[in-house]
Amino acid sequence: MESSVRSMTGYGRGEHIAEDRKFTIELKSVNHRYNDINIKLPRSLISLEDKIKKHIMKQVFRGKTDVYIGFETFAVDDVDVKLNEVLAQAYVGKLKILQEKMGLEGGNFLDLTAKFPDVLTVEKPQKDEKVIWEALLPALDEAVTRFVAMRQMEGGALKRDILEKAERIIILVDKVKERSPLVVEEYRDKLNNRLKDLLDGVDIDPQRIATEVAIFADRGCVDEEITRLKSHLVQLADILEKGGQVGRKLDFLVQEMNRESNTIASKANDIQIVQATIELKSEIEKIREQIQNLE
Repeated sequence: MESSVRSMTGYGRGEHIAEDRKFTIELKSVNHRYNDINIKLPRSLISLEDKIKKHIMKQVFRGKTDVYIGFETFAVDDVDVKLNEVLAQAYVGKLKILQEKMGLEGGNFLDLTAKFPDVLTVEKPQKDEKVIWEALLPALDEAVTRFVAMRQMEGGALKRDILEKAERIIILVDKVKERSPLVVEEYRDKLNNRLKDLLDGVDIDPQRIATEVAIFADRGCVDEEITRLKSHLVQLADILEKGGQVGRKLDFLVQEMNRESNTIASKANDIQIVQATIELKSEIEKIREQIQNLE
């Protein structure tokens, strides 16, 4: 099984002619939380519906997929015309009564009777299910193959876009990491200068300054959040690289990334960190939107 990343949107068409029978199959899909496959097919093929669905589900694991199956036959023995003789006789009997009452001439009611509902009905005899399945399968496989190929192509584009956004997040996280210790130093300098102005020459207790700075640094420390966020980004790239059904895994991972970015934002006490965090959250949201398209 191909391990590439797939989009949940796609289209595929297949066609196959076996003897005097022609099968045309189309698959179209859109995003969906689960694997929802809806099949529309002629009544003569209704017995194969479950078999068709199971065959598609071997390669399609998520999304809302509509399957359209067309069936044409050119074989005489595939069509049976039924005559309802009792109904035809009843129609003719009533027509004769009407003719007598109206004083009409003529007595050939064949054309008129044949047009009445249910006098002549066309049926397609039930053929061997195995024979029909073997004739339908090449069209189904062709449609599924093209369908999956399109989802893989779109999935590859989504993967590249998500990884580009992840690189942007790494840059922003590094910016926050570099800026954080400078904020503490700047706070120490501001605190010293403020106290000097307020105390006007009185000696300042270095220990008290150190304590205040330590409290400030601890309150604004985002080292753990940065470490976890970077770990999530590594996991994101790893999941995308392994491929397969990644949508739900990445959705959970992005929720964790959002949680860390929100914590960083709540601890931010510097305009540059605030700005970086806003950009960071924006990129995470863009990734979340793209992930909603993945199988």
